[in-house]
Amino acid sequence: MPTGVHIRDARQQLFDAAERVLLRDGPSALTSRAVTVEAGCAKGVLHRHFADFDAFLAELVRDRIARIEAQTADLRAAAGTGEVAGNLTGALADLFDSVAVAIVGLVVFRDELRARLRRTGHAHGIPLLAEAGTMIASYLADERELGRIAADADVDSLALSLIGAGHLLFAGRASPDAGALDKVVTAVIADVVQRRLL
Repeated sequence: MPTGVHIRDARQQLFDAAERVLLRDGPSALTSRAVTVEAGCAKGVLHRHFADFDAFLAELVRDRIARIEAQTADLRAAAGTGEVAGNLTGALADLFDSVAVAIVGLVVFRDELRARLRRTGHAHGIPLLAEAGTMIASYLADERELGRIAADADVDSLALSLIGAGHLLFAGRASPDAGALDKVVTAVIADVVQRRLL
């Protein structure tokens, strides 16, 4: 792209380009050059908006985390409605789209990115998965308060189990069918759903 040509919403254009490179070529291919070539802009555009490439990647991850915060509000609003397993299955399917799974791979692959994210408030676990676990735990706590799961349910452990199992199901190139995801969710929460009836 010629110098001096205005790019509308350069930040989002760069994020979109990074996601395409990540999905197509994997985390090892994600470089500032690959991103700017994919975005069709000069390399200086990235450095005009971000201090360095790791700062760009950290913002890419934070952008994904912000989406989880929006999903959290929707999931918590569903507490008390529908089936608990159905609500969780839907949330996990929304959470683990191909880009989110690829970004988890990126965070695991790049030590400096993980370190930078930890220095800026993501102290435990794998960023993105940790926030997803918090989302699931908060929803389960709401359902526990409503009496739809057992009063002594360990919502943090259940959330870890659901996030781990969900990530494993979606970690392959093809997404699992809804039946496979629902089967896992139902198995993980079966005890706390049954014990609320006792």
